[in-house]
Amino acid sequence: MNKEVLIIEANREGYSIEQAENERTAITVGELMRLLEDFDEDTKIYISNDRGYTYGSVTERRIHEEWVEDESEGEA
Repeated sequence: MNKEVLIIEANREGYSIEQAENERTAITVGELMRLLEDFDEDTKIYISNDRGYTYGSVTERRIHEEWVEDESEGEA
């Protein structure tokens, strides 16, 4: 029996958030919410690493807010 799961493919793009932003800008919470609204609310979410070589689950404890220095502030 097949079951629907949602896979988010993760890419390592740097050793800091700034390096990852230089590679590609991340989507916003609002954009993610719009993408998720088409899925059944009971659909499990997993992260695919290394092109599907390994997987991890998304849990509430692993979602958290951090504050990072905005290096673009003060630039003229």
